[in-house]
Amino acid sequence: MSTGWRWEYDPDRVHVADGLPEHVVAEVERLAGDLVELAGTGIDITDLDHGPRPGSLRRMDAAGGWFYFLPVPRDRLIAVVRIVPPFDAL
Repeated sequence: MSTGWRWEYDPDRVHVADGLPEHVVAEVERLAGDLVELAGTGIDITDLDHGPRPGSLRRMDAAGGWFYFLPVPRDRLIAVVRIVPPFDAL
């Protein structure tokens, strides 16, 4: 079992990303990977980008839209919970 940081869709990829343009999903996945790398170097990602308070749900811009993620330091997990594509992709 790995002890490093990881990211995953919550509850799953179908629920979060199904039907969205692939370039948007690819950008979100790339940024989630970057968050994993940052967390792995010891950077506190619980207060990164937009959110009401540290450790809560965060919002990050991606591919003209944005996505929501929840950092869970105890589990070394970044849970991507929602992707909002740009308006023209709807």
